[in-house]
Amino acid sequence: MHNIQLAAGQIIQQVLADGRNLNQVLDESLRRKSVWTPAQRAALQDLSYGTLRFYGQLKTLLGLLLHKPMLDQRIYYMLLVALYQLQYSKAAQHAVVDHAVRSAQMLNVKVSGLANAILRNFLRNQAALLEQAAQHAEGKYNHPQWWIDELEAQYGERSAAILEAGNRHPPLTLRVNRRLGTTADYQAQLEQQDMRARLIELNGHAGSPLPNPLPQAGEGANESLREFYVNALQLDKPVGVDKLPGFFAGLVSVQDAGAQYAARLLNVCDGMRVLDACAAPGGKTAHILECAQVEMVAVDKDEQRLQRVAENLRRLGLPAQLLTGDASEPEKWWDGKLFQRILADVPCSASGVVRRHPDIKWLRRHSDITGFAAQQLNILRALWRLLAQDGKLLYATCSVFNQENEQVIAAFLAQQPDARRLPVVLPDGSNGQMLPNDRHDGFFYALLHKQMTGDITSD
Repeated sequence: MHNIQLAAGQIIQQVLADGRNLNQVLDESLRRKSVWTPAQRAALQDLSYGTLRFYGQLKTLLGLLLHKPMLDQRIYYMLLVALYQLQYSKAAQHAVVDHAVRSAQMLNVKVSGLANAILRNFLRNQAALLEQAAQHAEGKYNHPQWWIDELEAQYGERSAAILEAGNRHPPLTLRVNRRLGTTADYQAQLEQQDMRARLIELNGHAGSPLPNPLPQAGEGANESLREFYVNALQLDKPVGVDKLPGFFAGLVSVQDAGAQYAARLLNVCDGMRVLDACAAPGGKTAHILECAQVEMVAVDKDEQRLQRVAENLRRLGLPAQLLTGDASEPEKWWDGKLFQRILADVPCSASGVVRRHPDIKWLRRHSDITGFAAQQLNILRALWRLLAQDGKLLYATCSVFNQENEQVIAAFLAQQPDARRLPVVLPDGSNGQMLPNDRHDGFFYALLHKQMTGDITSD
């Protein structure tokens, strides 16, 4: 166990001290530990994700236990891992402490006694220390203070539920390929394999195909809404994709229920030309192609990540033109042919999916949000030129921050006279904002219609 503690501590240090991406560091570590068993590899992943998930509480606890700063940062991060094990894992407490002491001896024999004292002090005074830690906002909510303040300012009493959702283990949710079968049929296949899954049925409403002539400005609230459903399957116990029946034959994909709204909101039809402008890793690209036979162009500026789109489409047997390019600079890759539908799933803070990526909470800075908002607005402006008249563009983020969502859309609409926002009603009743809960992650959607030249009106 002490080798796993050491490895997890090194991973946490690289993430928090060096600002590195958790998945990249974890992958590198696992490649070096090629002789480890699957159980050891799973344990390393659990310790790494879990320590970052509850880092706010763990660092507060360690601060209460230390009488002065820990000079050897390697020991500090290893102790965070050990505290996570004592508080959240099923490992025997004496074994956790013993292995932590051995780990400390390997790193710095002079402080191994201190490591032993800290962990035993925690066990003796666990209840009181946890109560003390909960008096600090970061210790209570396991998010940085600026993040907590931002959500409280935006959502008031609802902010606590958003923060708590960000600390839960994420569910494994499936999207059944409608070209190859139904959700009910696949649920039956899962049950035959002794895998239980519950149906997540989410209804939504979006602006229906618009009449001609268009309603006058201000009449959007009276526009008819098209009702649709997202049918997803959520497994009771997550499994590897290799265990999912028919996964490699394209029967099913892993995709959060909230992410499955994108294709439904775009309302694509056979024969349309469609652009997915920030496509990687390709889940939304594939879902659109499963819904209709369209001419799909998928663009991403990261060539390596674009390979993941290609792999997903090959597995599902779906065709698309893949281009490496920056969505904010379409003149470098666009062929001049307009699109009837555009999905702009723009880079963002990922604040709605932190339960899947707990390192994001601690790597983001408040100033990053302003930078993302500027980038998002630039992408919207650039892509709007590529949209045909009477076409629709779906702006999407996996963020819960208004600065990246409503404020970006408001700024764009103020600058773009031929853009009109169509109504979108999601399960919680909001006009586009989905907050994370036990059924889906946090997402934001805004559906924009490019008005015909003669139909543009001013307020």
